[in-house]
Amino acid sequence: MNAMNTHYPEPTRIESVNRHTLAVVVDNEPGALARIAGLFSGRGYNIESLTVSETEEARHLSRITIVTTGTNAVIDQIKAQLDRLVPVHRVVDLTLQGQALERELCLVKVAGTGEHRSEALRLASAFGARTLDATLNSFVFELTGSTEEIDRFIRLLSVIGLVEISRTGIAAMGRGAEPL
Repeated sequence: MNAMNTHYPEPTRIESVNRHTLAVVVDNEPGALARIAGLFSGRGYNIESLTVSETEEARHLSRITIVTTGTNAVIDQIKAQLDRLVPVHRVVDLTLQGQALERELCLVKVAGTGEHRSEALRLASAFGARTLDATLNSFVFELTGSTEEIDRFIRLLSVIGLVEISRTGIAAMGRGAEPL
């Protein structure tokens, strides 16, 4: 029997879902971020992390760092659609460029007394976190690091008396001398 005439269906290919960090340079104008967020929500793409700030004041340009996940085809589609938006100047997939430098800032408030207070200080010291505020029964720590490092820090503090977390999202940059 010919392989083309088989009664069995073609096997389903399952593409892996990958995490990508995209750097997007846009005009710093009202509505630019809303258009980009609308592109993601309108097509059902998820944004895991989003940071934005003006980076070139003289040219009125902002840099948006977006962390998203998808198959290679979905990521290519996201990049192509972003590139067609009017305020977008450049879209760079930092994940494809190689090992991009990624950092995140978090502020963590911990409450506790006695041994919990001492343990919070020990953990903060071990992770290199700065103490921004201290009262008799609470601390606010600042930590900059990889997402994984911050996740670990938060998990450990959650046992002690975690009260509140604020995270910036990822800021990323490619290695080497070449600009974005």
